[in-house]
Amino acid sequence: MGLGVVLLSPAGERSEQSGMPPGHGCNNEAELHALYLALDLALAAGARHILLRGDSDVAVRYVTGADHTGVARLLPLIARAQAAMAKFDTARLLWVPRHRNAEADRLSRQALGLPPAAASVERHRR
Repeated sequence: MGLGVVLLSPAGERSEQSGMPPGHGCNNEAELHALYLALDLALAAGARHILLRGDSDVAVRYVTGADHTGVARLLPLIARAQAAMAKFDTARLLWVPRHRNAEADRLSRQALGLPPAAASVERHRR
């Protein structure tokens, strides 16, 4: 599981983190680990208000409480992310399409020793 997190402060200061959590798991586990890492880093930096953007619909729905899962190995990761979000004065979690989250994707691939994903051509509706 490769994790990629990009933090951007209100002043425009940027921090990138790339790494691997211990063990093995599926993409949903990786997304929840990355979400928790972002929250942990933001708390350590002294943030009190946070807007998180993630490309995992599953992580966003489960952590915000919009949906629930019976997958036992995801439950502690969801609870950990929810508890971390509760430490902020305000915390919002928004889903974004993967092509709008290319920097975090690049960092997660980097953690696994993979090359950056090929750029996709965005298609527009007429």
